[in-house]
Amino acid sequence: AGDQITPANYDLISTEGESVTLSCTYDTSSDNIDLHWYRHYPNQAPQFILWKGARSDTTEYIPDKRYKSTTSKTSTKLIIQQLILSDTALYYCTTD
Repeated sequence: AGDQITPANYDLISTEGESVTLSCTYDTSSDNIDLHWYRHYPNQAPQFILWKGARSDTTEYIPDKRYKSTTSKTSTKLIIQQLILSDTALYYCTTD
């Protein structure tokens, strides 16, 4: 079987200025994996937010400090802090 990644949240509602946490679980045989998050607005290409290594990979690239990410052996979380209206979008998590 190949790698699998599954969202843990489908619809989240929050308030401007608050924080929200999105989660995905994943299953892969690799011990060196990067997990990527993207934001998608209607009729636009997905926009890269960040990537963070998991398992034996401890590297990360998070250009916007409003975003944070945590990873475990089977899941990743995206934390969006100080929400603004333009954070309203569809979010994707992917493996490398």
